[in-house]
Amino acid sequence: MVNFARDGVQGATETMLLNIGPQHPSTHGVLHIMTEVAGETIVNAKPVIGYLHRGIEKLAEHRTWQQDIVLTDRLDYVAQFSNEWAYCRAVEKLAGVIVPERAEYLRTLMAELNRITSHLIWYAGVTMDIGTLGTPFIYAWVAREKIFDFFENVTGARMMPNWMRIGGVRTDIDAALLSDMRAFLETDFPKECDVYEALLTGNEIVVSRMKGVGVFSVEQLVEWGVTGPALRASGSTIDLRRDAPYGAYAKLDFEVCTDEVGDSLARARVRLREIRESAKMCIQIIDLLPEGDIQTKTPRALKPPEGDVCVRTESPRGELGILVASDGTTKPLRFRVRSPIFYNLSAMPHMLPGHLLADMLVIFGGIDTSMGEIDR
Repeated sequence: MVNFARDGVQGATETMLLNIGPQHPSTHGVLHIMTEVAGETIVNAKPVIGYLHRGIEKLAEHRTWQQDIVLTDRLDYVAQFSNEWAYCRAVEKLAGVIVPERAEYLRTLMAELNRITSHLIWYAGVTMDIGTLGTPFIYAWVAREKIFDFFENVTGARMMPNWMRIGGVRTDIDAALLSDMRAFLETDFPKECDVYEALLTGNEIVVSRMKGVGVFSVEQLVEWGVTGPALRASGSTIDLRRDAPYGAYAKLDFEVCTDEVGDSLARARVRLREIRESAKMCIQIIDLLPEGDIQTKTPRALKPPEGDVCVRTESPRGELGILVASDGTTKPLRFRVRSPIFYNLSAMPHMLPGHLLADMLVIFGGIDTSMGEIDR
């Protein structure tokens, strides 16, 4: 039995412990939430994790610096390019490796396409969870599969690309494929986005389930460690792509998508706007893409100097931090992940009390989890 803090609903004389998960489909992974309820009202909640733990951080310390890239795909497995990029940037900074300009643009392009597919998975899941059946899900999958076709053409894989390298990227993108990407993003995809918005903000079921539910201030979310779209939906303008630019972001003209309301509907609106903004950024990258090399030659037995480096990256779910430490050998001394999803999930005991049990999935969906990165 878990000892919950007794600061819940006043006037409750009897409560019941309700286990949600780890088999519950709406937890979007192997997550277990122990909830204490008084009738239909949540008094306390405690996320229980660890069911998917694979020891990636420890495994990385027994492989070479280059071999660890493939492990990062298995962290947040719906935002693989962000994981690879954060790790490569950390090792490059530690080893003093300079990345060619074309490679930086290509990395940015694939990361923003990946942001779109990640948000589409969120959109498909959260709309189905709150009662819209499968229509939005299927619409989201159509565009996601088209972008996955691009991923497959570039990397040879749809889900686990293992594409970035320390010093650049593994393969280039030819002009014909870039032209196809641009045509899709400029012509077809905006129409798809119109459908997404109509099926979400134009659906009275969705609006009634999300509007006014889970209203949190910037101050509360910062105190709880929440980052990313969930924070920006409450009025924050923090976005590492603009505030601490890396890759090609400093060369791009883009808007940081925010909202002021801070409820579940605002968190949905921010992600829908980010989808459109990422598509615009990808078009800019294709138009500005310079010629040149895609990789800097690095030693096969890379041995970064002794020391440690921490790099921050704006993943689709928030601030992803990678710390690597070297003792001067071919393997990392330490590999540590600062998971935005872990910190966003850790806010659930603060977010859920006082809300109805039916609202749990709405609030939970607003933080957009991926259990692979939490359990690692």
